Parts: sequence; C-alpha cells; structure tokens
Amino acid sequence: MKSLPIDGLTRKTKDETMDSPSSVREGSQWSPSYEKKAVGLLALGFGLVGLDRFIINPLFPVMAKDLGLSYRDMGLISAVLALAWGLSSIFTGRLSDRIGRKKVLVPAVVVFSLLVATSGLATGLLSLLVIRGLMGLAEGAYVPASIVSTIEASKPSRIGLNIGIQQMAAPLVGLGFGPVVAVFLLQVLPSWHWVFGVVAVPGLIVAWLIARTLRDGAIEAEVSTEFKSAWWSVLRYRNVVFSTLGMCAFLSCLIVLSAFMPSYLTDHLKLGLDQMGLVLAGLGVGSFIGMVVVPAVSDRVGRKMTMVIALAIELAALSLLPAIGPEPAKLFAVLFAATFMNAGVVAITVGPLTHASVPERLATTATGIVVGLGEVVGGAVAPALAGAWAQSVGITVIPKIALVAIVAALVIVVLGIREPQARQWQAAG
Repeated sequence: MKSLPIDGLTRKTKDETMDSPSSVREGSQWSPSYEKKAVGLLALGFGLVGLDRFIINPLFPVMAKDLGLSYRDMGLISAVLALAWGLSSIFTGRLSDRIGRKKVLVPAVVVFSLLVATSGLATGLLSLLVIRGLMGLAEGAYVPASIVSTIEASKPSRIGLNIGIQQMAAPLVGLGFGPVVAVFLLQVLPSWHWVFGVVAVPGLIVAWLIARTLRDGAIEAEVSTEFKSAWWSVLRYRNVVFSTLGMCAFLSCLIVLSAFMPSYLTDHLKLGLDQMGLVLAGLGVGSFIGMVVVPAVSDRVGRKMTMVIALAIELAALSLLPAIGPEPAKLFAVLFAATFMNAGVVAITVGPLTHASVPERLATTATGIVVGLGEVVGGAVAPALAGAWAQSVGITVIPKIALVAIVAALVIVVLGIREPQARQWQAAG
C-alpha cells in the first residue's frame, strides 16, 4: 500500500499502520536479570568509547613534544574522529537493522580497542589522523546499535532512565576518569605509547562479554520494502527530521562550549588554571548527571514537555553567562545548569524519542542518522566555524554562539517535535 503525502511528510494507510511505532512488538519478553546485564555491559562499552576517544587529550602535551604536534594539529585529530564517527553512525545504523545489533556491536568494540592500542605506535600527525579516523568509524558503529539494544533490553517504564545511564557512561569514564587514568599510567609506564595499549585491554574483555550475553532482536527473514529503498527514506518520519535538526543544535552548543570555554575563562576573564579547572568541572558534572535525571523525568511527564522545559532552563542559564565576570562559583553554576539540561535532551533525542517515532525494524537506521548528522554538524563543523569566528572577532563571541544554538534548538523542538505514541507493548509494561 502506498502512503498518502500530507504536509510534506506521509500518512500511512491502514495496512501500513500494522508496522507503525504504535504496533505491538510480537514475541517481546522482558527479563529483569537480562536488563541489568545488558544495560550494564552496553553502558560499560560506551564508557570505553568515551575513554578511548578522550584519553588523547591529557596525553597530548607529552605527545606534542615527542611528535612535534601543534594545537592546530590537535584540532584536526579531534575533527577527523568526529567526522568519521558521524558518517559511520549514519550507515552502520542501517546495517545493524539488517543483520542484527550484536553482529555490529562486537566487531566495533574489538576494532576500536585495537585501534586505540595502535595509537601508541603513531609517529606523527599523518599516522594519527589515519588511526583516529578509523577509530571514529568503529566507535560510530557502536553508538546507534548500543542505544537501540539498551531500549530493547529495558522495561518500558525505564527506557529513559536506562538510556541516560548508558549515555552518561561516556562523559563519566572519558572526561571524568580519563585524565586520572592517563596521569596514573604515565607515572607507572615507560612512556605515553604504553598508555594506549593498556586502555585497549578492557575493550577486548567487554567485547567478549557482549558476545556471550547480548540477545539479538528478531530480524525479518525477508528484506522489507524499507530496505529496498534508500537509507534516507526514514526522513519521511517527522520526528526523525526534527530530531536530526535538534541534535545539530544541541551538540553545536555543547561541543563549542566544551572546546572554547577554557580559552574564554583564561584569555577573557583572566582566571588562573586552578579556577579554570573548577569552573570546567561544571561541564562534566552537569553532563553526566543530566543524562540520567532528565530522561528519567521524561519517562513520567513525556518526552516533548521535558525537552521544552529543559531547553528553556538552558536558555535562561546561557543568557546569564556573558554578564558574569571572573566569579568561579557563578560560572560553575551556569555551566552546570546548561550542560545538565543539554545532555539530558540529547539522551532523550537519541534514545526514546527517535526509537518510538519509527517502525521497530528501522529503529537503528533512524538513530544512526540522528546521531551521525548531529555529530558531523555539532562535533566537526560547528567548532571549526566557531574557532574561525572567534579568531576574527574575539573569544567573547563563544557564549553568543552557544546561546543562538539553543534558541534554534528550542524553536525546533516546540514547532517540530511531536510527542510519540508509545508502542502498545511498552504501554502494557
């Protein structure tokens, strides 16, 4: 049956609604013990993604001396990984829907773990760009499949909470524990080369545990009409379109603040390094707590309402930022509030909102597009443009860029996002 176009999107006929987000997922069985094991392993895997991605940051000063790297080179290394991550998420999400989540997750963890070890063998910028780009491809493959696997393992009333737990593992392990781990290993190992090899080991163990533990969702025996069409056909679903636009705005704000706030604090506000570190802690603490609390709230009061309220609070916090002087406590509070809300909205968007807005068999394809395009724009393009603008007009433009991004995000959510109808099997839980 063909779909009837309406408002640039589509309205499904009666036959097609049997495969809609509100249809019953036949054969679904929820197990509390499996939920704990699966969510725990998938969160641990995402934590290692964060560790492997960000461990290079605290090691960079030592690496720069050995390899002759500059700040510009560090920016290129980060941008290459983010771009590869985004592109990989887009295409491997579709692959996961076709062959199963586990068949993507296990190889992805093995490959990015081996590649982080290979980072220790780099001899210069070119080799690092190649290695980190390939690592981004593997890490990007892990993200959408792990998000949907977390949802499939969760009790319906805990989807938002469990997605928050899984998502917060990356900033907690990568940004929170990563610097501590890096400094400790530098003190006990012969050189920075060995650090990359050591942090690769947990990933290989987690890959083995996922292979033994994770169940694969049922895959259609026949290739459906959705898979015969182009992967971007999921963009006919309204929430996928506006979730993707929203992710571009959410991540543009979050990544720009994370990348340039150190320079803003030291160059513009003249804070010392100790004070700067205290203020920047607000970014990390706010992100990992918000990723759990905000999605959990959305389980109770609805996805869209939670997102609108969270973005409005973030907008209010960011509007105060340019007027705050060299006052660490106030700066910490503002950045904590902003990233608390932002990270929570990101977790809702990539998890329960996108998943409930498309047919089950297209869930990872849609998640991959939302995550991937958001990472390309917010993780690679936005900081590059913000850096060029800051170089031209001054570092004080950074809070304004973040504020504009959240204004755009709030408009997108209010006007574009529709509250998804929970699948009947979820409502029954």
